[in-house]
Amino acid sequence: MPEFVRVGSVSEIPPQRGKAFEVNGRHIAVFHTRDGKFYAIENTCRHKGGPLAEGELDGHTVFCPWHGWAYDVTTGECLEDSESSVEHFELKIEGDDIWVRV
Repeated sequence: MPEFVRVGSVSEIPPQRGKAFEVNGRHIAVFHTRDGKFYAIENTCRHKGGPLAEGELDGHTVFCPWHGWAYDVTTGECLEDSESSVEHFELKIEGDDIWVRV
């Protein structure tokens, strides 16, 4: 059964940036959007395996740094090919701590 695991601190991720975490063997990207919210999705692009946490974040869309595939960080939906969406993880903030359900 999935449970919340602390992955890091709010202060580690500036607005409009992402950061990669490994939790229980899962590669997760946590994004801090310009509206101050945080989202967690699988960190691996389904196109060529690029690290999504290193991609450019524009609003709620992250672009894979390798070939530019776009993903909605709020849902994990791939905007290039809906069959290539990545997993979205429930996330909560408690104080400065970021918790992800995995």
